[in-house]
Amino acid sequence: MDAIFSTVEELLKPSEALVADIARLEGDILILGVGGKIGPSLAKLAKQAVDASGVPRRVIGVSRLSEPGLREELEAAGVEAIAADLLNEADLAALPDAKNVLYLAGTKFGTTGKEAFTWAMNAYLPGRVAEKYRNSRIVVYSTGNVYPLVPVYSGGADESTPVGPVGEYAQSCLGRERIFEHFSQQYGTELLIYRLNYANDLRYGVLLEICKSVVNGSPIDLRMGHVNVIWQGDANEYALRSFLHTSAPAKFLNITGPETASVRWIAEEFGKLAGKTPQFLNSEQDTALLNNAAESFRLFGYPKVTLRDMIRMTLEWYQSGGATIKKPTHFQTRTGKF
Repeated sequence: MDAIFSTVEELLKPSEALVADIARLEGDILILGVGGKIGPSLAKLAKQAVDASGVPRRVIGVSRLSEPGLREELEAAGVEAIAADLLNEADLAALPDAKNVLYLAGTKFGTTGKEAFTWAMNAYLPGRVAEKYRNSRIVVYSTGNVYPLVPVYSGGADESTPVGPVGEYAQSCLGRERIFEHFSQQYGTELLIYRLNYANDLRYGVLLEICKSVVNGSPIDLRMGHVNVIWQGDANEYALRSFLHTSAPAKFLNITGPETASVRWIAEEFGKLAGKTPQFLNSEQDTALLNNAAESFRLFGYPKVTLRDMIRMTLEWYQSGGATIKKPTHFQTRTGKF
């Protein structure tokens, strides 16, 4: 466990390219929605990059801070933590101004049956935030789910592909994008819509889900037979570096790994390493939720952590009893119901 932990810690350090880009920014960095799976690691990376740049600036994280230990974790890393319910007008109004805003707030899991709250979080709240931070540059986390399923041989949907969200979650995420777009057009707010899928940490993600199924002998549904995956640390770097690429009108940017990866192949790779034979259900379909992130590679270079490295580290982590986050991606879902 110590060896894999040391490797991961090294991989999560800011790159020279990130430090250089952070040094070029003006103003503080505010992360709205700093809880959950992505926010804490993103905030800590931002603070490390700020410190390494030698340019003083605040890194501020905002969420309800309801997760035990989250405030302490952030403050120990030098991140200013503010407890706020962003849907509460008084809480939102009291937040500090910042030149650079990362918008992570939103909801996905359990949206079926809570459609009204999903739309409030994913489409109403963005308008309130866009009004308040009209003079900031904003990187808005979105999702590749706004695209339709595409043929597996297509190379994935790129930023010019017409959107076609399946299900209310994806539709509400497109609503988030459109609301931010509207206020960008109205106020000239510089914006980048950051369409991410699927980010993988050792504690969660598509690879961990496949790993667990292989190790435990559970069958893997192949109907969504191909995926894109990216190391969470690489995705975090790209998000912070995206501040230098915001524009009005908004820029759209797909963020994921370079491969159209076969779920069957991933499972078989885990099987080889673990000495297990993967079990499968159903067969691969001709379409899948796939994104083409070539534009992000032009801007930032290729991810530093490869798919094979992610597979190896994920298995080592799981077999060593590493902590996991019980929030499945539902990557197998083809109906858009989460």
